[in-house]
Amino acid sequence: MAQPTLSLLGAATALLAAGLASAQTLPAVSVTGKATEAAPGLTGFSDPPARLPMQAISLSAERLADIGITQLSGLTKLDASVSDSYNAVGYWSQLKVRGFDLDNRFNIRRDGLPISGETALSLANKASVEVLKGSSGMQAGTSAPAGLVNLVVKRPLADDATTLTLGAIQGGTVQASVDHSQRFGARREFGLRVNLDAAHLDPTLRNSKGNAHTAALAADWRVSPDTLVEAEVEFNRQSQPSQDGFSLLGNRLPDAKSVDPNLNLNNQPWTLPVVFDNTHASLRVQQKLASGWRAQANLGIQRLRTDDRNAFGFGLDCNETSSFEGAYYCDRYGPDGRFDLYDYRSENEHRDTTSLDISASGPVRLAGLRHDLTVGGLTSQFKSRFQRQAYNFAGVGNVDGSAITQPNPALTGENTNRDERSNELYLRDRVELTTDTSAWLGLRHTRLHRESVRTDGSRPTDYSQNVTTPWVALSHAIAADWLVYASWGQGVESEVTPNRPRYVNAGQALPALKSRQTELGLKTGTQRVEGSLTVFDIRRPLWRDIGSCDAALSCQHIADGYARHRGIEASADLKWRGGGLFASATRLHARREGSADATLNGLVPPNVPQTTVKAQLRQDLLPGLQAQVGLLHEGSRFATPDNSIPVPAWTVADAGLRYLQNVGNQTWIWRAGVDNLTNRRAWRESPWQFEHSYLYPLAPRTFRASVEVRL
Repeated sequence: MAQPTLSLLGAATALLAAGLASAQTLPAVSVTGKATEAAPGLTGFSDPPARLPMQAISLSAERLADIGITQLSGLTKLDASVSDSYNAVGYWSQLKVRGFDLDNRFNIRRDGLPISGETALSLANKASVEVLKGSSGMQAGTSAPAGLVNLVVKRPLADDATTLTLGAIQGGTVQASVDHSQRFGARREFGLRVNLDAAHLDPTLRNSKGNAHTAALAADWRVSPDTLVEAEVEFNRQSQPSQDGFSLLGNRLPDAKSVDPNLNLNNQPWTLPVVFDNTHASLRVQQKLASGWRAQANLGIQRLRTDDRNAFGFGLDCNETSSFEGAYYCDRYGPDGRFDLYDYRSENEHRDTTSLDISASGPVRLAGLRHDLTVGGLTSQFKSRFQRQAYNFAGVGNVDGSAITQPNPALTGENTNRDERSNELYLRDRVELTTDTSAWLGLRHTRLHRESVRTDGSRPTDYSQNVTTPWVALSHAIAADWLVYASWGQGVESEVTPNRPRYVNAGQALPALKSRQTELGLKTGTQRVEGSLTVFDIRRPLWRDIGSCDAALSCQHIADGYARHRGIEASADLKWRGGGLFASATRLHARREGSADATLNGLVPPNVPQTTVKAQLRQDLLPGLQAQVGLLHEGSRFATPDNSIPVPAWTVADAGLRYLQNVGNQTWIWRAGVDNLTNRRAWRESPWQFEHSYLYPLAPRTFRASVEVRL
């Protein structure tokens, strides 16, 4: 298996390198819009992406619209280092980056401020989505080593503009939106931007009808040439039944070709939608100071309310009611396609986040060297409040979707409330050693306090920690528009042993576990070409339960070994007269190492493809008419942590047309596309979630169309 995938990566890398070389020799072309994407704000530096010693991409709203992406899970179409991690229709998006799960509690940002991603985040009022790949200790206090995702809110534009959009997706989904920006005042010092979006959700997946809407208002006041005040508020709601996953049938991987990808196993008569109600708001003040310095204060709030409900399939014969000839399949479905079905309801969940970031940045000369310095502090508070929940056996389901069971909604289980306070001090510095060489430094110190308690007052935990995460890099311009760099940084995660009787260290905080990332990269960036070649090595400590864990004081939760993810990434964004190519390829070597249990060492984490290639090609056919072709390949992966059942690789092609039509002072953009052009049948992902193996099929061939009118 390794040889073909290495050959595939080699071919992809060679193709990208050839494209880079040929693009440099193209005649001068006229490029509309920005030549390069804006520097991702989540990196912490204002330099252009091609000059930064890290891997971060910014994906504009227009690029997402061309491909039909309306939620975060769609990012898996664009970057080879981003893959699925339990992405079900009707639920919140979950991603992997470089083989590690993004932690939806700590790895999501909105205009640079921390928010919870445990909700359906709307893209209707987002100007772009930014992805930082790799350890994020310099940008975040505690977070998984996958990196960060940042949602950039649409702000008032310099010129008045109105955009109307109407779209439809096969199955019955219809979406309409309005985006209006206008400036007021004698000096046009006041700006206002309104985004309204409504959708009737009816995908080809059966039993998943719902609706979603977003209303957002952003305003700014240019008080003076040196002072800018910005405020915005966003309300969005999504109500839609979620999608149940398939699973292994005993010790067998079911044939994806025999499974109906439109079948939703969450199809009981008593199935209720998952409802996400979200409110976001922020106030930001930017002030220019003397000597090129700038200060900023940014206050953000997030208020989430969720009704999380599902007819949930989990194992077979793991309770006293059902039976299967004495066999137990607690982490998968039975060999005959049966599974235990549970009535899960956790309603009126509240997750609240409030954060304030204050910083100052500017140049200073120290020891004869120029420093571009940023100093600041971030304080944030998170609070979750839940009620009792239902997770009750409701009968036995079947993978053909024919079983009908009775609801069992009694609130028999306790939930867990959490409180967290975080105070962070940070420093970032770019030191200009020579004209072509720079040193980059980052340091963040975090004071963390966390509490949790069950909804009945039992199992309380309470602990505090202080952690410091450094980052250093060295970059050198080896030629015009070419940069080579090396970086090293740390990230940190905090863990407390569950306060349950079986643990001898119940409720105790574990030492903060620090991940480490080393990265070497080569980058280029011009009006026509952006590209990079990166090698990385990430080590992340792991926790594990030691002991029988089946009786009181029989278990200990301790650090045991680490996950080591080494890989190579190649990416290119090429532009030529009448077209372009946005492509990336990744080869990942992800393994478990250093465990006291030697049988665990060398295992590949489940649901992590080792080889991935993704490309989006666009080419003008006629004046105003552009063809678009997408290619996605994800290599084989494993369905279980013991690597006993592999899941085959898959390749999918998408296609689309984009027609730009000028009518007077209006611009009409017509888009039509088809995803999964050949109607490929395969298992898109195999998440290991809740100690259970799940399988999600590729969505079938789906047509979509939209029209956008810019007034």
